Amino acid sequence: MPHRRLGRVSPTPAPRDRPRRLRDTPAMRRLVSETRLDPADLVLPIFVREGAAAPLPIASMPGVVQHSLESLPGAVTDAAAAGLGGVMLFGVPEQRDARGSGATDPEGILNVATRVAADAADGALVVQTDLCLDEFTDHGHCGVLDMLGRVDNDATLERYQEMAIVQAASGSQLLGLSGMMDGQVAAVREALDGSGFSNTPILAYSAKYASAFYGPFRDAIESTLEGDRRTYQLDPGNRREGLREALIDIDEGADIVMVKPAGSYLDVLADISAASVVPVWAYQVSGEYAMIEAAAAHGWIDRKRAVIETVRGIRRAGADAVLTYWALELADWIRKGDLA
Repeated sequence: MPHRRLGRVSPTPAPRDRPRRLRDTPAMRRLVSETRLDPADLVLPIFVREGAAAPLPIASMPGVVQHSLESLPGAVTDAAAAGLGGVMLFGVPEQRDARGSGATDPEGILNVATRVAADAADGALVVQTDLCLDEFTDHGHCGVLDMLGRVDNDATLERYQEMAIVQAASGSQLLGLSGMMDGQVAAVREALDGSGFSNTPILAYSAKYASAFYGPFRDAIESTLEGDRRTYQLDPGNRREGLREALIDIDEGADIVMVKPAGSYLDVLADISAASVVPVWAYQVSGEYAMIEAAAAHGWIDRKRAVIETVRGIRRAGADAVLTYWALELADWIRKGDLA
């Protein structure tokens, strides 16, 4: 049987395009990075509990505490020393009622904490306050209720106006409107301008979704909520609605708009970032934090890499700044150049 002669195999042509050239060394990867992290782009949420004698750990958020008024100055100065852009304050009162009276009491925990934080910061970062009633109402909703137990949008706007004036007078440098009431930005802007606070900016939580990822936060503020907030927070299935809400808020005078949560809504964040003429922020919420901490505690993921990757992803999607409970630790890694 004649021997079959095998044909010669042509050599594989060399690739013309070699993107790997720009990934070859840590220095090269750093040089061509499209998304950079900076401590100034991070905001640290801080909880302050009325009557606390010392910081109290939050079980569902390992490493996060409810601060006392005595421990708060140290937390703020640490944030400033780390180069963070700001802190966002949340109050945890001892007493609550149907109207959230503590929210507008100048001696209420959030307003006292704001004065303490502003003194401690001394202009080194932006002291921000959560403007919402859920921390202060005995029913746990973000607004006042009507006779049928529904959240009364327009009556709530009046309470928000009162809160805005008290918070601004207490030294808040940025009001975080997180209640998701229709017309809240316009109402608060009118109240601020009419009370001599025309230079106080508004951060609108524009695309705040009715999410499962808020659970640990409700532990942190000891929420009394029964039921849900689906009549005023956005449906998780709606993308266009998030952009619509942001554009309405910008038109009403918002200085910054926000997407919350961040990780599950990167498409909404990208949409808003592409359309917005004001800064766009995102909140990496308590559930996002707790999931990574829990998985890392079991050894299932690399904690540090997961933290860096998630925050980078939020920034890559279009966030100009990120609220994250890892802000201090992440700032330390950034400062040390330890982001590999």
